[in-house]
Amino acid sequence: MAVSETILSTPLLIGGEERETTETFAVHDPHDGSLIGHAAAASERDALDAVAAAERAWPAWAALSAAQRVEACLSALETLPSDLQARAEVLSRENGKIRFEAEIDMHVFAGRFHEAAVYARELDTPELIAGPPYNTTISHLPQGVVTIIYPFNWPLAILAASLPHALMAGNTVVVKPPPTTPLSSVLTLRHVARLLPPGVLNVVTGTDAVLGPVVVGDPRVKHICFTGSTAGGKRIMSIASANVTNVTLELGGNDAAIVLDDAVLDEATIARMAMATFMTTGQVCMALKRLYVPRSMYADAVDGLRGFLEAQRVGNGLRDDVTMGPLNMRRQRDYVQELLSESRAAGSEVITAGEFVEADPDQGNYMLPALVLDPGPQQRIVTEEQFGPALPVIPYDSEADAIRAANDTWAGLCASVWSADDERAKMVGRQLRAGHIFFNNHNATAVDERAPFGGFNQSGVGRELGREGVLSFTETHVMAVPDGEAAH
Repeated sequence: MAVSETILSTPLLIGGEERETTETFAVHDPHDGSLIGHAAAASERDALDAVAAAERAWPAWAALSAAQRVEACLSALETLPSDLQARAEVLSRENGKIRFEAEIDMHVFAGRFHEAAVYARELDTPELIAGPPYNTTISHLPQGVVTIIYPFNWPLAILAASLPHALMAGNTVVVKPPPTTPLSSVLTLRHVARLLPPGVLNVVTGTDAVLGPVVVGDPRVKHICFTGSTAGGKRIMSIASANVTNVTLELGGNDAAIVLDDAVLDEATIARMAMATFMTTGQVCMALKRLYVPRSMYADAVDGLRGFLEAQRVGNGLRDDVTMGPLNMRRQRDYVQELLSESRAAGSEVITAGEFVEADPDQGNYMLPALVLDPGPQQRIVTEEQFGPALPVIPYDSEADAIRAANDTWAGLCASVWSADDERAKMVGRQLRAGHIFFNNHNATAVDERAPFGGFNQSGVGRELGREGVLSFTETHVMAVPDGEAAH
């Protein structure tokens, strides 16, 4: 029987054992609402057991050298290739994304373990500051139990922006997968948890209302890593404040892209802009969400993007001839359509294009991609994160105006500059208030995995990936021994 014909069931993973639960919750296909499977619905007791298992496992795991933990984590990946295609199909079905993206998600999960290993190994070599007056040793020690909560859009890739870093730094982890895409996560993490010491990696699926007070609010949790909406991040920070728990928050974005007047708007450039916007049906925190174009180049940019939209085939992500799947949730599809309706009512031209391929918008969470032309700066399509396949294209008259408009936002996750002159582009990039600046590209495909990633303003707190991503899961530990005469 094919995976797509199977009704799946996934358990909890606690203390090295799989745990079934009395209550489960259904997972549906956003293509047509059909049932994909059931995930275990963890109770408060299950969540407490997961935290307790992680706490019990922590001393022995933390006592290993960083090199030993790295080796254990990389070895735990060895069985992942055995069912990669099947798990990618499950992810495509529960998320809605095209199968190719689901496969990439799986590969990025493993790849980020290898990237984290480069920096985690450095933890075995403390920094030494020679005296006098002190001979000082600076080490980085693991924090303890870490909770990781992550979203549906690129679930495994986003999880791996923190999971390997936390584990290799010497922490034990409780993972809470997203409620709309839990199946592929549990099927993947089962591989890893089986090959790590019991309790080092635990997985609980269920509702925020039941699990949140424990996996976020339990004082035994020493670090919470959350990727999701800005509103969700504020709630996490509020709960964490009771125990002064460390937080890493990678939140929403309203990424601006500035096209300079020397940019070449050829087919390849337009394709990169469009993919930066519409990848994963626009459901990416670091997607291009506002495009600023010189007025003299505006018509060419719109024509190029219109051509991209017209070529899109929107349908079931498992079809090889489909380029864009449904949105993951009906309420998000309705929200994006509401933004487009408001723009039309305000007098902006809205271009929708592409074709549905055996996709019924009344049955599935479908919509055609859209451009909103020259919206006013206060329209919600400009000021809010649409998180869907809709892009405002905004003309500007001066470079200073474009920079000012790009920075006029609550967010600050990423931004991009498009230019034929690298030095000029960097001059503009230095003026943009965002955590990661892209050049002639944008979105997840352009991220340097070696560099720290995170946002300014309400786009987050802290950094993931790279050396900072490992160090963020440690506490700095200083020992200063008096040197020479200072010792007497």
